[in-house]
Amino acid sequence: MVNSSIDGDKVPETSLVATSLYTETMGTGPDVVLVHGWGMHSGVWEDVVEALLDHYRVTLLDLPGHGYSRSTTAGHTLNDLASTLAVATPAPAAWVGWSLGGLVAQRVALAAPERVSRLVLVNSTSCFVQRPDWPHGIARPVLRRFAEELRQDHRAVLKRFIALEVHGSEHASAQLHRLKAMLFQHGQPNVAALEDGLAILEASDLRAQLPRIACPSLLLMGQRDQLVPAAAGEAMRDLLPDARLHVFPRAGHAPFFSHLPEFVAELRAFLDA
Repeated sequence: MVNSSIDGDKVPETSLVATSLYTETMGTGPDVVLVHGWGMHSGVWEDVVEALLDHYRVTLLDLPGHGYSRSTTAGHTLNDLASTLAVATPAPAAWVGWSLGGLVAQRVALAAPERVSRLVLVNSTSCFVQRPDWPHGIARPVLRRFAEELRQDHRAVLKRFIALEVHGSEHASAQLHRLKAMLFQHGQPNVAALEDGLAILEASDLRAQLPRIACPSLLLMGQRDQLVPAAAGEAMRDLLPDARLHVFPRAGHAPFFSHLPEFVAELRAFLDA
């Protein structure tokens, strides 16, 4: 753990917990935990962090096998991920999870509600795969094709996946260029961890448990998201006891890139409430 100061301002604290989970904490104030999505790393939050540091203490992390978190021993199941993240982050805190990160945040809120004061789900859902009673997800064969192709060329799969993330969004080409430049900034993700992540996305279904999440929740969705339809947010809002939904017009799967000012305004209003 590193904790020093320059000119009275704290330098970010970084740590590697027993499972080699990389975390970084900066700022002062109420705690906020930011959890990235599949195949990416905590660097995706850089603009959001900058917008929060005036009032919050922000903790970033790289999921097991992603970015600087080299170990894959802690992330084989959704429960594994939730347990690993819960012990490595401050409590209580507002949890902000993007895509797969939002699924993990939901699991933490269910398993350790005392640790989650507020829950923000960014283009995330409790059930990522289409089911007979749930049309608001990815077709199972599409997800399995990603898994099969991972073993052949994981770099190509990740680049194709981020192209889906920006598809349909305003300024999609600029966002894609930035995401591609950012993709491997924290190093290469572990293929086994990527496979585990896809398996978690395919198997998990927390819909029946959503009524147990009592903390205030905010659902932030993109109108043009190709991976998590905005209709999933509408359905989840009806299942959560205390939730509100905001859909960003003309946004894809990453509104914190395409609609940063609006995204920060919605997030800050919810965290400040």
